[in-house]
Amino acid sequence: MKTTHTVSAEDLQAAHDQPVLKTELLPDPITIESMQLLRKDGAYMVRARSTDGAEGLSFCNAKAKHLYPILNQLVIPYFIGKDARDLEDHLWEVYRHSSNYKLLGQALWNPVAWVEMAILDLIGRVVDKSIADLLGGAVRTECPFYVASGRRDSTPEEEIDHLQMLVDETHAPAIKFRVGGRMSRNADAMPGRTPKLIELSRKHFGDEMDIHADSNSSYDPPQAIEIGRMLEDINAVYFEEPCPFDHLEDTKIVTETLDLPVSGGEQEASDRRFRWMIQHGAVNIVQPDLHYYGGLIRSARVSRMAALADMPTTVHISGGMGFVYMLIFTSFTPDIGRYQEYKRGIEKVADLFSPALKIENAQMSVPQGPGTGITDFSTFVDGTEIVE
Repeated sequence: MKTTHTVSAEDLQAAHDQPVLKTELLPDPITIESMQLLRKDGAYMVRARSTDGAEGLSFCNAKAKHLYPILNQLVIPYFIGKDARDLEDHLWEVYRHSSNYKLLGQALWNPVAWVEMAILDLIGRVVDKSIADLLGGAVRTECPFYVASGRRDSTPEEEIDHLQMLVDETHAPAIKFRVGGRMSRNADAMPGRTPKLIELSRKHFGDEMDIHADSNSSYDPPQAIEIGRMLEDINAVYFEEPCPFDHLEDTKIVTETLDLPVSGGEQEASDRRFRWMIQHGAVNIVQPDLHYYGGLIRSARVSRMAALADMPTTVHISGGMGFVYMLIFTSFTPDIGRYQEYKRGIEKVADLFSPALKIENAQMSVPQGPGTGITDFSTFVDGTEIVE
């Protein structure tokens, strides 16, 4: 059921502006001495060090391969010598620094997210608190998940087989598949694929499986509504990004027309546009990407606005170890929606956390140790090279 309601822009802004970082847990200055971008086996990380010798580590997404000059030249220099306790203020000041606001979008906010996450990890290790503790306190220790296929080059039958394999691996109670052609102006990935896939998904998985569909900005409103009706016919649980992501008014038309909940926000970079989306009911579920949008603190501000309108915040996450931040976000955010996305490979690093991460009974446990909860950086940083 859709339960969103109208909230004023003033109330939304007031919720957004409330402090997120619990600075009362941080009695002493934590001065950032250095930050470095590291690379190992094609993966990128940011390592932060304080003047007292503490370290924090964050995991970048694949955008680091392209955006590292912005990180090294325009973002990291701002933070050197700053007190980490003032991190929330720094997120605004780095936006102004060297006219960085002119880079508004993923070019700026990905690098800021990598830095923010490294600093939060460092702070947590200094004061022996989890990132969840630093950002308000954990409200859960595990979360339900779905499995997702990112493919569009498959026939409907091949896609069902692939999804079944993912379900067999994880025992997930929910699935997500892609419809449309991805920013395709109503074209399908192959003729007739989407209607057939929607039909087969319910026939194959039965009534107990929760089903999501993601169009990745494929449709104009009339076509999105037509596909949405097909999804309603199989009792799907939500429809992600039905219209081009920056066509907020078009998405609002779809949201207001369908009974099926509509989600969006993965590509969003502006807090004011999120405020507009929430105030005007452009979506029913907000989905900031924790990297694309600039980190955990900025995304927490979106969730506070969404909560006023009874909207869940189900974050999107990109890249390898990025699932760590999705799990951390779910641990301190009251309304996360039905499910979070499972990422293959979690099991390979589960024992590097204390307590170890677990996946059982269709639930993923969340990190609980200091910082990100990773006990030993050596697995990640030994043999790395510094990217200048």
